[in-house]
Amino acid sequence: MTHDPTAGGKPYETDLDRNQANYAPLSPLSFLPRAAAVFPERIAVVHGSERRTWAEAYERCRRLASALAKRGQRS
Repeated sequence: MTHDPTAGGKPYETDLDRNQANYAPLSPLSFLPRAAAVFPERIAVVHGSERRTWAEAYERCRRLASALAKRGQRS
């Protein structure tokens, strides 16, 4: 009898060691640019009737960070 690696009900977790192709550790600082690059047209923010894509949200965050830096705020 042969061993069936999918018998445990998790066929997509078999032989998937972390590597560059399937794993990218994300921090709050790396998540936003990555989401904007990978899903630029997907909705990221919903506030009432307002909708923003990941690209728009990333651009707004960059503008806010720039404005704060000009006023002397540091991270």
